[in-house]
Amino acid sequence: MGTAKFQIAGREIGPGHPAYVIAELSANHNQERAEAEELVHAASEAGADAIKLQLYTPDTITIDCDNEHFRIDSGSLWDGKVLYDLYEEAQTPWEWYAPLAQLAKQQGMHCFASVFDETSVDYLEEAGTPAYKIASFELVDIPLLQKVAATGKPVIMSTGMADLDEIEEAVRAVQHSGPAPLALLRTNSGYPASPSEIELRCIEELATRFDVIAGLSDHTLGWAVPVAAVAVGAHIIEKHLTLSRERPGPDSAFSLEPEEFRSMVEAVRIAEQALGSGRFGATEREASSRPFRRSLFVVRDVKAGEPFTSDNVRSIRPAAGLHPRHLEEVLGRQAKQDVERGTPLSWDLVEK
Repeated sequence: MGTAKFQIAGREIGPGHPAYVIAELSANHNQERAEAEELVHAASEAGADAIKLQLYTPDTITIDCDNEHFRIDSGSLWDGKVLYDLYEEAQTPWEWYAPLAQLAKQQGMHCFASVFDETSVDYLEEAGTPAYKIASFELVDIPLLQKVAATGKPVIMSTGMADLDEIEEAVRAVQHSGPAPLALLRTNSGYPASPSEIELRCIEELATRFDVIAGLSDHTLGWAVPVAAVAVGAHIIEKHLTLSRERPGPDSAFSLEPEEFRSMVEAVRIAEQALGSGRFGATEREASSRPFRRSLFVVRDVKAGEPFTSDNVRSIRPAAGLHPRHLEEVLGRQAKQDVERGTPLSWDLVEK
């Protein structure tokens, strides 16, 4: 695995630190400011480290055109929609960024956003964003990557749909355009995504091949995949958060509700504890169990001078007698004295 680390607003991210959990608000505020604020509170209560917005307008991300090129027909939740109409429905008012960022800060979280053109980068620079997110679809927009990298702020980039050559080109664009720290997220850009297409083993490949922090941006249903991602080395987890999937919205169907998000974070933290440091040997709790391992015991009464045999000596629990490795040495030798059944075998009881 890679050894890269960086900070977002003083929070260390990378090996040796808890996974950085991002709650993606996306369009789940339904363009209601009060719902957006409620989502921020829900993210904090669920244990998220950051909230993330998406800063675009229909005109900064596409054009108002409804010919066949701009109609969605990809087997996703949005089939039949025109791109411009979808983005008009899903956009977050830019003027919300500063107050939501302040609210997140009060809740102990960071706030940043995905950017989709130069104007959104300029806006966030003026607002004082601590980091930038690049969505999978923008990974191929090299000028945008160069603009973001030049800010020097940490860049978290999703890699859905991209092959290794495209990822390498994007990484070079960031690394050659500024001192910006970089993280790469394994992503499947299906909405929702199938677990069978996630390819979590790519997380380790991203980390080692590009020497960056790696993680997961997840669009599967439920939260099993993010927990598994931590077990294979993910240091960043991004997941959509909604107040309720019952509320219709472009992203709500594959988002977690607050209690589910909380359960995901708790499971991630348990998985991190379970990974440990790779040391062998008894733990502090296990030490009390060591006396109940196996050892050699006399299991039938034995008279002085009588040989020890497989009928009167066995390896059983507990561990008060000789180590089981000595069984072959003991068998056939004579008892020095009478030995009662249930006596731990020791060398003092065995003739030389």
